[in-house]
Amino acid sequence: MIIEPTKNKYLFLNTFVAIFCFVLFLVNIEVVQAQSPWLALGKRPSTLGLENGFSSYNAGAFNLKLVKSSQTVAGLQPKLVKDFDFVPGDSLKVRSSDGLYHLGDINLKLRYTGEEGWKSYSTAAKRSPVKSIQAGKNALAAADLAATLPADISLQVKRTWEMVNGKLVLRFELKNKTDRNVEIGALGIPMIFDNILEGRTLEQTHAKNVFYDPYIGKDAGYLQVTRLSGHAPSLLVAPLGHTPFEAYNPLNDDRTPRGIAFEGFYEWMVYSKAHAENEWKNAEQWNTPTSTVLKPGESRSYALQFILSGTAKDIEDKLIENKRPVAISVPGYVLARDVEGKLFINYPKKIKAIQVQPENALRVVSSGSTKNGWKSYSVKGNTWGRARLSITYEDGLEQTINYKVIDPESSVIASYGNFLTTRQWFNQPDPVFNRTPSVITYDNEKQQQVVQDNRAWISGLSDEGGAGSWLGAIMKQLVQPKKEEVDKLKQFVDSVMFGRLQLKSGPQKYGVKKSLFYYAPDSLPKGTYDANINFKVWSAWPKKEADNLGRSYNYPHVAAAHWVMYRLARNYRGLIAEQSWKQHLIDAAETGMAMVNIAPYYSEFGQMEGTVFYLILNDLKNEGLTAEATRLENEMKKRANHWRSLQYPFGSEMPWDSTGQEEVYVWSSYFGYQDKANVTLDAILAYMPVLPHWAYNGNARRYWDFLYGGKLSRIERMIHHYGSALNAIPVLMDYRKNPGDFYLLRAGYGGLLGGISNITQEGFAPAAFHAYPSTLKNDGITGDYGSGFFGYAVNTSSYILNHPEFGWLAFGGNLNKTGNTVNVKLTTAAKSSVYIAPAGLWISLDAGTIDEVNYNTINGEIRLKLAKAGEYTANALLRLSQPAKVKGTGVYSVKSKSTEKRGGYEFPLAKDHTTEVILQK
Repeated sequence: MIIEPTKNKYLFLNTFVAIFCFVLFLVNIEVVQAQSPWLALGKRPSTLGLENGFSSYNAGAFNLKLVKSSQTVAGLQPKLVKDFDFVPGDSLKVRSSDGLYHLGDINLKLRYTGEEGWKSYSTAAKRSPVKSIQAGKNALAAADLAATLPADISLQVKRTWEMVNGKLVLRFELKNKTDRNVEIGALGIPMIFDNILEGRTLEQTHAKNVFYDPYIGKDAGYLQVTRLSGHAPSLLVAPLGHTPFEAYNPLNDDRTPRGIAFEGFYEWMVYSKAHAENEWKNAEQWNTPTSTVLKPGESRSYALQFILSGTAKDIEDKLIENKRPVAISVPGYVLARDVEGKLFINYPKKIKAIQVQPENALRVVSSGSTKNGWKSYSVKGNTWGRARLSITYEDGLEQTINYKVIDPESSVIASYGNFLTTRQWFNQPDPVFNRTPSVITYDNEKQQQVVQDNRAWISGLSDEGGAGSWLGAIMKQLVQPKKEEVDKLKQFVDSVMFGRLQLKSGPQKYGVKKSLFYYAPDSLPKGTYDANINFKVWSAWPKKEADNLGRSYNYPHVAAAHWVMYRLARNYRGLIAEQSWKQHLIDAAETGMAMVNIAPYYSEFGQMEGTVFYLILNDLKNEGLTAEATRLENEMKKRANHWRSLQYPFGSEMPWDSTGQEEVYVWSSYFGYQDKANVTLDAILAYMPVLPHWAYNGNARRYWDFLYGGKLSRIERMIHHYGSALNAIPVLMDYRKNPGDFYLLRAGYGGLLGGISNITQEGFAPAAFHAYPSTLKNDGITGDYGSGFFGYAVNTSSYILNHPEFGWLAFGGNLNKTGNTVNVKLTTAAKSSVYIAPAGLWISLDAGTIDEVNYNTINGEIRLKLAKAGEYTANALLRLSQPAKVKGTGVYSVKSKSTEKRGGYEFPLAKDHTTEVILQK
C-alpha cells in the first residue's frame, strides 16, 4: 500500500477507527489478494529466455535493451534521466512466463478469404527463442518471429528495431506465404509501459512510473506516455508510414494482476474488424473497424516511431516538429448545440475532404488560415450524441476527431435536476433505514431506484457512490435554482441528511455516518432484504460499520449541502427562509471542523470536493464571522502544513489516486505554498491529457471506481468519472493566475465539460462512460457522479482571451469582435462568472446572471449586461478579483452605482430590461 508515514497528529488519533475503516474499505478481492497473484505469477515457468542475456543499443535519445531470445524490450531508458525506464524493467523477471506481453509483441486475427471464422495468433502466447536475421543498415536488431507463433500461421512475420531519421522505430513486415488471399481482421501492437504501481511508495511511483493516453485518430493518432511527476521527458509513440490508430484494446489476457495498483496494458490496433464482428459487436466504435487483404506473396509493413518529448505541454510542438497533424478545438470536443466552436489544424498537406458521421451531426465551415498557416474552421453541433469528423489530406493521411454534441448547457442542467428530483426522488415508507425523503441511486437500465445493494453505501446515501445523487441535486441549485426542486431538497436536508446521516446532537455532533442502509438479517424482520442480492460480501456493512463516523471523505458532501443552503437563503428571496442563512453557514463550517476531529486519519489527505472548505472560509470572512473563520482556517493550515512536509502531498485511502490533488492545490495556493501547488499541478497534468477526442480530453485518470460506484464492475479506464471536473478546479484556478498558458485552459475546460458530457437528454447521469471497445457506453447506475458535478457547479465560468495565433476566443460563450469591442454572449448554464484574460480579471456573481460581456480592447473598459430581475432574484451581488498580474493592467473597480456588501457589489436588477454594469481600471 502506498500510504505515507507521518508525524502529524491526525495519524495517531482514533487509531482503532482509522485502521478498521481502512481495512474494511479496501478489503476486496483485488486488494486482499494483492500479493498472492504476484507470488503465483513469479512461480510460473520463465519462458522469455532471460537466462540467455540481453543486448544493448544506442538508439538515439534512448538506451535500448532487448532480451536476446525474444528481441522484446527489457529497457527503454531516456538518456536525459538517470534511473528511469519507460517500460516495466523492474518486473521483467516476474513477468517472463507465457501469456505476458512486452513491447515488441504482436497480435493478429487472420482468415482466408471466403471463410467466416477468425484465428488468433500472438507472439506472447507461447514463447520460443526467435531467429535473428540480417536487416538493412539502419537496423539495430531483426528477427523472424515464426518460432514464437503457431506453425499454422499463414503469414511470415518479421520484426525490426531500427533507426530512421535519428528515431527509434519498431517495424513489422507481414508477408502472405500461402497461395490464398489472407485477410487481416485484427492487428494489435501491445503498448507495454510501466504503469505498474504495485509495491511502490508515492515517491517511487512519481519517480519510476508512467501513465499513457491514446489519441485514437487513425493515421494522425498517437500515444503519449507521461511520468507521474509530470516532469520531462515524456514519450510520444506515432505512426511511421501507414499504421493507423484505429482502436485501443485492453490486453485482459495478460496475466499481470490488475487492480487498484495496476490498470492493465493496452494495444494499438491497426485493424479491428475481427473484434468488431464478435466481442465488440454491441458497441459503436470510435472509428470504422477495418481489415486488409494480403494476396499470395504480398508483403505489408507497419511501423511505430518512439519520439522523446518534454512535458505533456510539449507534445503538440513535438508533433508539429515531426510533421504530424495537430488539432485544437475551442472550447474543446464536448460541444453544446448553441456554441459556435472553432477548429484549428496544423499539417503541411492540404485537406482534400472532410466527412461527418453521422451525416450532418456537425456543421464544419472553412474560415481560412491563421498567420502561421493553421487551417481554421467553424464547427457547430447539430445533433445530440457522438459525432466523428474524418479529415483526408492530399497525401492520403486520414485523421479522425471524435466530438460529443450536447444540448445547451442550461438544458442539460435543467434535465439533470428534473431527473434527480422526480425519477430519483425516494419518498416511499422506509421505517428501518429512514432514508425518506431523499434522492437515491438510480439504475437506468432497469428504470428503477436502487433501494438495496450489497455495497451498503450505494443505497445508504453516503460515501461517494450513495451520496452522489443527492449531492448532485443540491449542487444543481447553485447553478440553476428551481423552487420546486429546492423545496424537496430542503426536506431532505432537514429530515434525513442532518439528523440521520449527520449527527445533529451529542458529543460527536456533525459526525457523518458511512451509510443509512446496512445488513442485519438477524435483527430485522424476514423479507427485509432482497433474496436475489448476495449480501455475503465485505461491502454489505453491519449497522455498527454503517454508523461509523471515521471516513472523512463523507464530510465534504454534507458540508457542500449546508453551504448551498446558505447561498440559497442569503442570495435569493423566497427560496429558503432568509433568516436561516447564518445557521446553514455555521453548520457547513462545523462539518469541516468535525471532519478533522472525528475522522482525523483520512482528513490528513486531500479530499474530493475539499474545495468546499475554501469556499466556506471565504463566505465566513465575507459575512464577518471572524471567530468561525479563524477556527476553520487554523485547522486547514495544519493540514496544509502537513502536506508541505511531503514530497508528493496527495496521498489517499488508495495506493494511488487522482482525488486529493484538488484540495491540496487549493490550500497550498491559499497559504502561499506555491512549491507544493506546482508539484500538485504537474502531477495533475500528467494524468489529465489534452487530446483531440472528447472522451480523453481533460479526462483525469480513474480506473477502479466502477467497483465501488458503478454497475458494470471491472478495472477499466473510466471516461469522465468525477476526477475530470474535480481536477479541473485547480487547473482552471492556475490558468486564472497564468492567462498566457493556453494549455491549462484547454485541459481544465476539457475536464469541466467532460463532467457533464455523459448526462443523457433525459437527465440521467452515470458514474462514468465505459472505455472498453466492447462496451463504449454509459454505466447503468448514477453511482458517484455527483462528486464530479460539484466540480462543475463551483467552477463553471466563461473565458475570454486573445490568442497570439488564433485571435480572440471564448470558452463558454459566443464571441464577435466589432472594431475595438469584443462582445461575448454567455452560453454556460449558470452565467454567473467570466474571466477576461487580457485583464487577468475574474468576475463572479453570487446572485444574478450575466447575459453579455463587452470588452474594449483599447482602454480595457468592461460592460456587463445583467439579466433582468427574476421571481427570487431582486438584486445581483458581484465580486471582482485579479488573480493574474497582467503587465500594464491596473486594478479594476465598479463605476456603476452600487452598494458595497459582503466583500462585493450589490446592484438592484431592473424588472423589464437588462442592467448594465461598467467596470474600469
